[in-house]
Amino acid sequence: MEKIKVLVVDDSSFVRKALTRIFDADPDIEVAGTAGSGKEAIEKVIALDPDVITLDINMPGMDGIETLRIIMQSHPVPVLMLSQFTKQGAELTLRALELGAVDFVDKSTTGMMDFLDLAREITTKVKSISGSKPVAIGKHAEPLSSIQGRGLIDVVAIGTSTGGPLALQMILPKFSKEINFGLLVVQHMPKGFTAPLAHRLDTICDIKVREAEDGDIVMPGVSLIAPAGLHMTVKKIQTQDYGLQKRISLSAEPSEELHRPSVDVLFNSVAKSYGKRSIGVILTGMGSDGVKGLGAMKDAGAVTIAQDEATSAIFGMPRVAIENGAVDKALPLTSVAEEILKIA
Repeated sequence: MEKIKVLVVDDSSFVRKALTRIFDADPDIEVAGTAGSGKEAIEKVIALDPDVITLDINMPGMDGIETLRIIMQSHPVPVLMLSQFTKQGAELTLRALELGAVDFVDKSTTGMMDFLDLAREITTKVKSISGSKPVAIGKHAEPLSSIQGRGLIDVVAIGTSTGGPLALQMILPKFSKEINFGLLVVQHMPKGFTAPLAHRLDTICDIKVREAEDGDIVMPGVSLIAPAGLHMTVKKIQTQDYGLQKRISLSAEPSEELHRPSVDVLFNSVAKSYGKRSIGVILTGMGSDGVKGLGAMKDAGAVTIAQDEATSAIFGMPRVAIENGAVDKALPLTSVAEEILKIA
């Protein structure tokens, strides 16, 4: 098998050396070259034709966002962004994902040992995005008129990972605020990134989108995104004034789950709380999170949908769910919202 050729782009010589050291230690990856500026990166992308680019967002002169935009226009290559855990860093990262970057790594580190701790995450992501097809968002989707649904569904649960922010920006804007179901979303992301994601989605959607808080009521026309670091479940609460309500519960437990928040934890909870009055959707992402929970939803009578291979940035989570018989329909990303409205 040929090695994955990586172009490392960062204005910091320390970071370039650290990443080169990480990649040199992996038998499946080779550093095709390094670049210390956006201009040099664009020249080397054409000269070296790498399989993957690691690209720093914050660079003097031509920054990572502008560099990415030019690369996606002239020589599209899977790009892994190196971001920082700050509000501005999170917002720029989301912009990079809109422009076609496939994934990102938080590089808020202070020394070589910190970078080496990231080695497994960086190499895993480089391998996973190699061979993927970068997709950029053009004009954001408009709501599909004021379709409410038929009143058969109370909630849609969505789980996603790599490529998810782009997928969500292509699905959620299609829903009118008049829909008669709520949406619950688990997106694998580091802490500090889910709130800006929710805010970004809220600005382009007709429905309300926000990061979930403990005790939130699941309401029609509102999409709640699980905060990074906490599982999101639904609990039935009997209230004196309003009767039985379904409210959000956020918790660090179960701690043994690989991901927090976990798609499986959300889906299992929705299966118990909503049964056949729910739809489960699993979108692009690495790994297998969500397959067991989606199966539980299907067994409880829910309709289950997976994003198809052709439109998935990473056909990992959907593939495993399909192979395990947990999926009723595999659809292109552009058809998912329409199918939900048809069922609901």
